[in-house]
Amino acid sequence: MTAAPTMAAQDSTRRELMAGVLQKQGAAIALVLMVAVAWLLFPRFGSLDNLRDIALQSSFLAIIALGMTFVIITGGIDLSVGSVYALGGVLAAYGSQWGFLVALLLPLAVCGLIGLINGLLVAKTGMAPFIVTLASLLFARGLLLAITSEGSTTYKIPEGEAFVELGRGTLFGFGYPVFIAAALCLIGGLMLRRTRFGQSVFATGGSEQSAKLMGLPVARTKVTVYVMSGVLSGLAGALTAAYLQSGVTVIGVGLELDAISVVVIGGTLLTGGMGTILGTVIGVGIRTVIQNVINQIGTLDSNYQSVVSGAFLLVVVVLQRSLARTTARR
Repeated sequence: MTAAPTMAAQDSTRRELMAGVLQKQGAAIALVLMVAVAWLLFPRFGSLDNLRDIALQSSFLAIIALGMTFVIITGGIDLSVGSVYALGGVLAAYGSQWGFLVALLLPLAVCGLIGLINGLLVAKTGMAPFIVTLASLLFARGLLLAITSEGSTTYKIPEGEAFVELGRGTLFGFGYPVFIAAALCLIGGLMLRRTRFGQSVFATGGSEQSAKLMGLPVARTKVTVYVMSGVLSGLAGALTAAYLQSGVTVIGVGLELDAISVVVIGGTLLTGGMGTILGTVIGVGIRTVIQNVINQIGTLDSNYQSVVSGAFLLVVVVLQRSLARTTARR
């Protein structure tokens, strides 16, 4: 008489385990399947040159998404990263006339200051991150246009400058930005999982009131993650300027949505309290593979990338909510 209940319990346990696996590894499984299919259908996809291009294209977004991951885990959002990224590129190109250090440090300082203001307004005044960072988006884009005379001036980085090597140099055939992004993501993962700061990030996003009662530095944690987001966006912009050898004023439009989407696709909850750096890297890989496959097809308009990415994001968010409810019922 106990066989039926036992089998029902086993089925329930298997469903819960499957839900847990999908919640944690779903993005990785999707990436592996996409790469396998693309490898079979498009002979050029698996070529070493194409894989190098995919890695390089992913590196700039990965650096931005790294900072966004910390912000979203705390329950916040940063809509300014696209404009801050573009501003960082212009400042790097502008500062290159005074040498390598100015070209690198100027965008980091200015973009970090924007992140600091975002963090202070969110943490100290209780203003909504959406409103604060939307204002910063407009401010950064306006400052960029002011520096470039409404976009009519494009600052060039002279050929042979040491700063150019930072964006165009290679090691084992892969660009330096790939190794910089990999190192930063590794450090970010260790910070998130192995430090007290990482514990504060998760606790703040999980339940801010509980984190305060535990004596955790909630305000300082929020300020820190927004500063990180600003600095990393500025760094990505500087590396892009070094790669393009100029400060392009029109880049970064809509990039904040790309950064948010890859973080969410990687398994980080928009409500905060849960996420991984590895998941974000996988999300970046999925987006870049989609873009590369569309380019491989050749007959599809590049706008299909946005259609596919948007549809994929919608499916991921729906699955996240479904799996979260399944996990909560355990």
